[in-house]
Amino acid sequence: MAAVDPPLDLDAYLIRSIRDGMEPDVAVIVQAIARTSTQLADRLSRSLVDNATSVAAVGEPWNAFGERQHPLDLVAHEMFVEALTHAPVQSVLSKEAAMPIAIDPSASFAVALEPLDGSNNISTNAPIGSIFSVVPSAGGDQPAAAFLRSGRSMTAAGFVMYGPATLMALSVGHGTQLFVLDRASGRFIRSHADATIPIGTREFAINASNYRHWEPSLRGYFDDLVAGTEGPRGEDFTMCWIAALVAEAYRILVHGGIFLYPADAREECRNGRLRLIYEAQPLAFLVEQAGGAAVDMTSALLDRQPAKLHERSPMVFGSRDKVERVAQYLSEEPFTGDRSPLFAQRGLFRS
Repeated sequence: MAAVDPPLDLDAYLIRSIRDGMEPDVAVIVQAIARTSTQLADRLSRSLVDNATSVAAVGEPWNAFGERQHPLDLVAHEMFVEALTHAPVQSVLSKEAAMPIAIDPSASFAVALEPLDGSNNISTNAPIGSIFSVVPSAGGDQPAAAFLRSGRSMTAAGFVMYGPATLMALSVGHGTQLFVLDRASGRFIRSHADATIPIGTREFAINASNYRHWEPSLRGYFDDLVAGTEGPRGEDFTMCWIAALVAEAYRILVHGGIFLYPADAREECRNGRLRLIYEAQPLAFLVEQAGGAAVDMTSALLDRQPAKLHERSPMVFGSRDKVERVAQYLSEEPFTGDRSPLFAQRGLFRS
C-alpha cells in the first residue's frame, strides 16, 4: 500500500508558497493573524461563561460610525493590532478605528481588518469571524493611501470562522485554501486544497425581510426563485440565511450557491451595508480565487477603487453562473405591470 502524505498545515503551506515566490513577510503576517485567531477562539468560547455578553445595551460603547460595539469587538481589535505590531506591517486599518494605525513606516505591507464580524451572534452561540487582507504599503507618511487602491492590488486575504470548529480560508493569490484548527496541537490543518465553488447548487442567501425596500428587478429575481417549479426557472431552490458573513462565505466555498446583500431604499442602506475594504473585497478575493464571482450587484468588486477608508458597498458573491444571472436581472428593464398569467410570476422566461 502506497504511503499517504500527512495533511499539510498552515506553516508548511506558507513555506511552500515562499518557495513559489510569495514574499516571506506575507507569511509572517498570516502567521501572526493565525496565532491571534487561535487565542481569540479560546476567548470567545469562554465569553458566555465569563458573562461577557451581559453588558446592558445602554452601557455598550459606540464606534466612530455610530454603531454599537460589543465588548469583544474591542478585545479582538486590540489583540490583532498588538500581534501585528510585532509583524512587518506598515499600518492597520480596522473597523474599530476611524483612521489607520501606524506601526512600521519601513514595512512593505499593510493589513485591513474586520476584527470580529457578527459579534451580535455571541449571545446566541452562532458563528462569527474575523476578516483580513494584506496589501502593499504605500510608503511615505500617508498610510491611508495603501488602502485606497483597487482590490486587484491585494496580495493576500482570508477569514477565520469561530463556530463548532475554528476554520480559516486563505488565499495568497494562488487558489483558495481551507484549514481547520486542531486544538490539540494548535495547528491549522488544511482540509480543502484549492477549493472550487461548486456550480449547480440550488441554494441562495438573502435577508428576505427587506424585500419591500429592494428595487423591482431584484424583487423579480427573488420572486422567480421562490416560485420554484411553478415559476419561469422551473426548479425549486432553498434559502439559507445564517446571518453571519464569514459563515455564508464558508458555506458557499464548500457547497456553492449565492449570497446577496444588496443596497436598498433605506437611507442607511442606499450604498450597501458591508465595508468595501475589509469585508467585501477580501471575500471577493477568496471567491474569485475559488472560481466564483463577486460583484457590487453589477460590477466586479475587486475592480472598485475605494474613495473612503470605511466606504460601504452592496455585495453579491458565489457560483459564477448565479452571480452573472443576478447581474442580468438587474440590467434589464424592471417589470412594473401585472404578473404574467402564463407563469403566475413573471412575463419573461429565463433559462
